[in-house]
Amino acid sequence: MQSLNKFMIAIAIIFLSQTSYSTENRSFQVEDLNKIKDVSAPSISPDGKMVVYSLSTNNLKTDKATSDLWEVPYEGGKPINLTRTENKSEWGAQFSPDGRTIAFLGEGKKNSDSQIFLMNIQGKKIRQISFVPGGVIAFDWAPDNKRIVFTAFSGGAAPSKAGTKAPIVIDRFQFKEDGIGYLDGARRHLHILDVDKETYVQITTGDQDHWLPSWSPDGQWIAYVSKDHGDADRNMDSDVFIMSPNLGGEQRRISTFKGTDVDPYWASPPAWSPDSQKLVWLESGESKWIYYAPWQLTVADIISGESHALARLDLCFYAPQWSHDGSYIYSLVELDRSTLLAKINVKTEEVTYLTQGHKFALGFDVAANDNVVIQQSDDMTPFELYAVEKQDRPLTAHNDWLKDRDLAVTERFDFKSDGHDIGGLIVYPKDYDKNKSYPAIFRLHGGPVYQFSHEFMADWQVYVAQGFVVVGINPRGSSGKGFDFSKAIYADWGNVDVQDILAGADFLVGNGIIDPEKLGIGGWSYGGILTNYVIATDSRFKAAISGAGTANMLGNYGYDQYSREYELELGTPWDNLDAYKRVSFPFLNPKQIKTSTLYQCSEKDFNVPCLGAEQMYQALRSIGVKTKLIIYPDQNHGIVVPSYLEDRMRRNLDWYELFLK
Repeated sequence: MQSLNKFMIAIAIIFLSQTSYSTENRSFQVEDLNKIKDVSAPSISPDGKMVVYSLSTNNLKTDKATSDLWEVPYEGGKPINLTRTENKSEWGAQFSPDGRTIAFLGEGKKNSDSQIFLMNIQGKKIRQISFVPGGVIAFDWAPDNKRIVFTAFSGGAAPSKAGTKAPIVIDRFQFKEDGIGYLDGARRHLHILDVDKETYVQITTGDQDHWLPSWSPDGQWIAYVSKDHGDADRNMDSDVFIMSPNLGGEQRRISTFKGTDVDPYWASPPAWSPDSQKLVWLESGESKWIYYAPWQLTVADIISGESHALARLDLCFYAPQWSHDGSYIYSLVELDRSTLLAKINVKTEEVTYLTQGHKFALGFDVAANDNVVIQQSDDMTPFELYAVEKQDRPLTAHNDWLKDRDLAVTERFDFKSDGHDIGGLIVYPKDYDKNKSYPAIFRLHGGPVYQFSHEFMADWQVYVAQGFVVVGINPRGSSGKGFDFSKAIYADWGNVDVQDILAGADFLVGNGIIDPEKLGIGGWSYGGILTNYVIATDSRFKAAISGAGTANMLGNYGYDQYSREYELELGTPWDNLDAYKRVSFPFLNPKQIKTSTLYQCSEKDFNVPCLGAEQMYQALRSIGVKTKLIIYPDQNHGIVVPSYLEDRMRRNLDWYELFLK
């Protein structure tokens, strides 16, 4: 196997060395990061003729990322900008069932709370129809075009008459969430909005959340996701329910699996069949497996109550939707380093892939005539929209300016680590010469159950333009290779995944691809966590960047938003101290670290708080290892301010340049 990989990489090197580049084009630079336009959330009209979508851009004058709604004909044509709000955003558009109106979320006229707006399909006669304190989270049309079901927080403390914020009173197990803040008595509940009257009524109650509403085509039911077993904050046992669309209406449980049915954070609502008799949704594993188990398809008959698994592939499915006649289910399927669109025959369970090749699909929509539009990226192209036919037909080209850039080519490579097949991606600098020595940056992905795929990686292009080889390895713990591969790091972070990263470095060094004396490493989120594990295990890396990472799980318990997950995977700290010490070894053994390390974090991150970066920075300062700490003000886990994104990229480059060149 390794000899074959050596041959494949050698061929790739020869190909790259012989590639001719345009002398007129320049390489991808840091300032190009803010020029990328992000296409997302396609929604196709019921007749399959028009597609509305979101386009996010970075406004350098206001230093803010904003999104507008655009529309493009399915048959092709020039996209039209429907909304033009320089300082506010619009997103999440849905055509009404009759195709005459578009509902969408936008920042309210009086504040930045997300509210529901309506406009006609020409982007005119825009009006705000919801005025919900705290804003709307998600919504879905009723088939009568007159009502909308939405989720919003209800309950909790109200401001005082003087406008002073009330004290935050906490009495629940999970009490914080990134991007939302502290969770007091408020819960997500379902509401029904009268489109004409602009009034709404709350139809669910209780001390539990209700997510992802989906109205049945016959108008009789609303499907949603909730938990009603024990303390909802302490388990992952979400279930699919249906209820009649009125206050106090009949409620029925549809899923019975003792585990995760539609994790609310997958943003994939249960989908109704055209005859309103069946539902399809994503089912994961028992609570203890949290995010390690792959997301599988489950179909239920709401009349008989019977449910069954569909096309279990030991791979993750995403966002299932029915065909117009109910014979097929469309779904994204995550493969090794690619995510493709497939349709599954409901009777035979045969899986047919509608897209092919090295691509990464993130969203799609299906019309009543089975026209399909997909949001897709590849190594050389940021996300754009395509009509899914025998060959993908481009509908948008918002990043066509990249044709004037010399983009580096991405190659796949595979190697063995402790008997396991491990895959990765590698990007070479322009005019790569196999006889020369190149510094390499190993980028580590977040998750941990995620993977590097064939998608446009803007930061990789920046590194390559500065003469670095960029390596992205999917170690054990990654997605795309099934349950056993993902759960290999369960309750044992920083062990076999570190082995795989080091084995990948040995493989590339052994094949003469990279310079063993000029190795850098870094990542964000679990990528930052894994960076800490790697540099505490091995000293070969001369420079590291740990972004939004941590290394002291004893300190994070009760401080970040994952106490439930810690208890399910590691147990409680007081009953399982050895487990917490094992996964905290970089912080507890900092003297093993020799690598100069830059730490970064976001000030208001409740996902992986600054505490983790601050503690590791302090430890390395204490023992005299070169280090620095960067904190980005007012940011959550994902940084969105354009100037901060550029600052982070420039600091990363400077750090790697300093220690690797």
